[in-house]
Amino acid sequence: MNRVFNFSPGPATLPIEALEVAKNEFLDYKGLGMSVFEMSHRSKDYEAILEDTKALLKKQLGIPDNYHILFLGGGASTQFALIPMNFLSADQTADYINTGAWSKKAISEAKLFGKVNVAGSSEEGKFTFIPSQNELKLSPDAVYVHMTSNNTIFGTQFPYWPDPHGKPLICDMSSDILSRKIDVSKFAMIYAGAQKNIGPAGVTVIIMNPDFAAKQKSGLPKILSYSTHIKENSLYNTPPAYNIYMIKLVLQWVDQIGGLAEVEKRNKTKKDMLYGAIDNSGGYYKGTVRPDSRSGMNATMRLGSEELEEKFVKAAKAAGMIGLKGHRSVGGIRVSMYNALPVAGIEKLVGFMADFKKKN
Repeated sequence: MNRVFNFSPGPATLPIEALEVAKNEFLDYKGLGMSVFEMSHRSKDYEAILEDTKALLKKQLGIPDNYHILFLGGGASTQFALIPMNFLSADQTADYINTGAWSKKAISEAKLFGKVNVAGSSEEGKFTFIPSQNELKLSPDAVYVHMTSNNTIFGTQFPYWPDPHGKPLICDMSSDILSRKIDVSKFAMIYAGAQKNIGPAGVTVIIMNPDFAAKQKSGLPKILSYSTHIKENSLYNTPPAYNIYMIKLVLQWVDQIGGLAEVEKRNKTKKDMLYGAIDNSGGYYKGTVRPDSRSGMNATMRLGSEELEEKFVKAAKAAGMIGLKGHRSVGGIRVSMYNALPVAGIEKLVGFMADFKKKN
């Protein structure tokens, strides 16, 4: 089997170990004579998959016992609308920290339901840094504070967790969930599209403090109310059943390799290796973000010209490395190094970068 090193920003590479289990169980899940694809989401067998997935996530992230865990369809972009729909009224204010394209979209949706205070922004600096705590201008009456922990397009990541001054902190962790240890109890809500670090596209993970959940507005359509999905254990309607099963397999892999401590160690190795290659290239490869805000998940860089960048991407693909083209809105090169990308992938890329520099 000839597998490429996949540096795509999402959907992204998955652990080969998880894919092998999925392959082996695809036609006949644990002797049931059917695939998880065919299984009733109301069956005891599927209920066991769902509960196992929740238990594994709880273990790896250290989620408090009373927190709600949901697996919903629609992607993180759906949560951009559901959060203010459920928690923000027309006469209320929510604080948003604007650090990139995804936080801007979340802000746009929130403005449909209430007042938005942009408590901090790096937009004037072309999203090349993360605002410091001292730069945040939080509202005294905010009903929540929203942040995006990692910014896939621009290559920045929060190096600290903001102090929300006693207000509920909501975090979009779509692109760095499970990449490092966190204190979940600091957050009122965490949500993450699965397709970067935790599973395939099509399911969103939601972790919510019950005290915050209790503040939801009433009178919403059932399907759009978090309380419905909490009450029905993510089974109000048919869930993305197979995607949840795949999350279980990814979480099993995380557990087997040593948990988040080992994941974080590997990610630091990859980050240090790649940025070291960029910084030591004599300016041939130019990082695009401030060093203190560099992402451990998505590294962005430029070469001397767009033509050279196109040549780099094409040559890398020929060498078995795909997904390195920067986002269409910013161009350049983007290296996504999520959990499932092995250290060997960065080693190969760094070697390729040195060779490409010599030849070009």
